[in-house]
Amino acid sequence: MVLDNNNPNYRQCSLSVMDNIADPDITFDENGICNYYFEYLEAEKQHVLKGEAGEKKYNEIIAKIKADGRGKKYDCILGVSGGVDSTYLAYLAKQAGLRVLCVHFDNGWNSELAVKNIQNIVEKCGFDLYTYVIDWEEFKDIQLAYFKANVIDIEAVTDIAISNVVNRIAAEKKIKHVLSGDNVVTEYTLPKAWTNKNSSNLLSIQKEFGTLRLKKYPLIHPILRRIYARTTKFEVWKPLNLIVYDKKEVKKIISKELNWIDYGGKHYESVFTRFYQGYILPKKFKVDKRKAHLSNLIFSGQITKEEAHEELKKEIYPNDLFNKDLEFVLKKLNFSAASFEAYIHGPIVLHSQFNSSLKITDELKTYYSVFR
Repeated sequence: MVLDNNNPNYRQCSLSVMDNIADPDITFDENGICNYYFEYLEAEKQHVLKGEAGEKKYNEIIAKIKADGRGKKYDCILGVSGGVDSTYLAYLAKQAGLRVLCVHFDNGWNSELAVKNIQNIVEKCGFDLYTYVIDWEEFKDIQLAYFKANVIDIEAVTDIAISNVVNRIAAEKKIKHVLSGDNVVTEYTLPKAWTNKNSSNLLSIQKEFGTLRLKKYPLIHPILRRIYARTTKFEVWKPLNLIVYDKKEVKKIISKELNWIDYGGKHYESVFTRFYQGYILPKKFKVDKRKAHLSNLIFSGQITKEEAHEELKKEIYPNDLFNKDLEFVLKKLNFSAASFEAYIHGPIVLHSQFNSSLKITDELKTYYSVFR
């Protein structure tokens, strides 16, 4: 276990770079190994198939998707962001001969590089692209509500919408299968204190801090969500858990085959995500998400702890890029420099201060107070 003489309370996992900074839930065993390693092993055991078992399951899924797609325009749907996981999954789907409807969620924060990468995906693979463009004024109002609430997971505003959009389009177009780039070996590890993707939590925050009554934000009506949970027929597949998924090698493949260009950070295809992870999280919340991403790669044997430490020594946000993004973000969100500084140095509020689990009657009341 790594200790810090300047901070007697500091502890770092002996196996990974996870530590107890901004993570109240981390624990260590007698050997100094953190709980996230054992959680990873359990997830790998439950969800990852290797070798012949993985290949067999992968082929079975492809065959099922093709069989269910006979006579239809599309076999499956895939959300694409231009990032590594969804791009490689699109490449695999093309190799497997699947007819894919790619869905992109445009929340107004795409980098130019993200747009180019997505164009390359659909052109090289020959897939159709459905772009869902969010109502910017509504989306901005919800993001600003999260800022006013001083909670950590501002990205929940995007993540909740993406999930609902993909599911809604799959239902509307009667597409039975959804491909997901989620995987255990590169992105399972994440402290619970850093995230909250709960629709009730979003409703509660918007009710208290939002200034607009929402109409277009893709949040499914509480009753319909419960109906869909019982009646929806589509299946979500995570093929990256069934193959050898080496991040370094995958980047080489998609760069060569799809002209993909690296963003330099996980989910940095979004300007806001880059700003959020590169500045807001470390500055206000003392969170460096690279620790979780790198530790996950350590757990899956893709990098060493020494390599992770070298990566953490690198500048998290190059100054010239930060200054450019800062000006853009503040202008786009109508933030003054003074108000943004006040936010950065203001309080931190837990998501648990807002409802995350509502009875149907309470959720309906909240929903109708937020939506018109």
